[in-house]
Amino acid sequence: METAAPFGEVIAEIKQAGGDVYKLCYQCGKCDAVCPWNRVRPFSMRRIIREAAFGLTEVEGEDIWRCTTCGTCPAECPRGVKQIGLGVSLRRVATSYGVFPASVKPARGAAASLVSDGNPLREDRGKRADWAAGLPVKPFKEGMEVLYFVGCYYSYDPRLRKAAVATAEVLNMAGVDFGILGTKESCCGESIRKTGAEDVFKTLAKENIRTFIDQGVKKIVVSSPHCYHTFRNEYPEFMVNFEIVHMSQYLLMLIKEGRLRLSGEFAKKVAYHDPCYLGRHNGIYEEPREVLKSVPGLNLVELEDSRKASLCCGGGGGRIWMETPKNERFSNLRMEQARASGAAVLATSCPYCITNFEESRLTLGYEGAIEVKEIAEIVREAAFGAAKPESGAGGACGERQ
Repeated sequence: METAAPFGEVIAEIKQAGGDVYKLCYQCGKCDAVCPWNRVRPFSMRRIIREAAFGLTEVEGEDIWRCTTCGTCPAECPRGVKQIGLGVSLRRVATSYGVFPASVKPARGAAASLVSDGNPLREDRGKRADWAAGLPVKPFKEGMEVLYFVGCYYSYDPRLRKAAVATAEVLNMAGVDFGILGTKESCCGESIRKTGAEDVFKTLAKENIRTFIDQGVKKIVVSSPHCYHTFRNEYPEFMVNFEIVHMSQYLLMLIKEGRLRLSGEFAKKVAYHDPCYLGRHNGIYEEPREVLKSVPGLNLVELEDSRKASLCCGGGGGRIWMETPKNERFSNLRMEQARASGAAVLATSCPYCITNFEESRLTLGYEGAIEVKEIAEIVREAAFGAAKPESGAGGACGERQ
């Protein structure tokens, strides 16, 4: 039986998340003005903050689960209120009492899959490296240049596995001595933490940290901004520090050092979308653009709501696993902006963004009008041209580890 959380517990959880900073809110409404939800339906973070100050927020309702943790409201707040931390604290209370609206329950299934198989997609852990079958991708060994931490969606999702293959091919072309963890890799835990499942996050984080240390990992290159964010900003809570590099940063370094030569062309107009957890949360705006500008023939254009003002795809904060009505999807708005820019390709560097944009492309009937590409896919095409590189040489990591 679901039980409502007592007011005192709500206030205590909120204080732990942000001290008394929520009391700084003077109800200016800036958070509501910039929130992407108010482009598709009425929503008030201001009301949640106001009610939280008195322990009156309804943890049984839908509203505390709407936040995508995109970072827009804290970036614009004139008083330094930590809206994301406050929202996650309310979700922790709801989680502890088992209070979930119907739209949120799929996220609970993701939590169960994370505990049993280390991924939110209910896929077999033993198949985590199957995307690399036939490729010269090796298991990571101490002393290698970098660990490529692939991530859940790049390992299992059919669309994102293509981006993982492109990434591996580019790294091999550049002569990077890299390896992957295969079945030893577990979800980074960033998104499940944002749903309030703190214990699941800690279990995943400790498992990954133990693996990193046991394998002698020092430098980690990641494709997902969510992995980047949590490894760089949240894993240090466990008193560890690894060198974390996002793939867009790493590709730019390889290009500048002359290790990666782009001899082919990608003669298309491309619009770049800034993922929330790469841009607003971590300030990485220039590197992806510099990579794209290095591609011969590519014409880079900016979208409306770009850089710091980038429009969230709607997948953060665990929303990627929750149900969102078609007429309330931010990704539809973003896809329309991409079409308005005249771009033939919408490029980005986040698995959640790609997942949502691909769905919106179909929903809006834009299949033949615009493509969605991961940056590594564009770089791979420019590096190899029309010719596909030979696969199968070397030790494939499709073997079980």
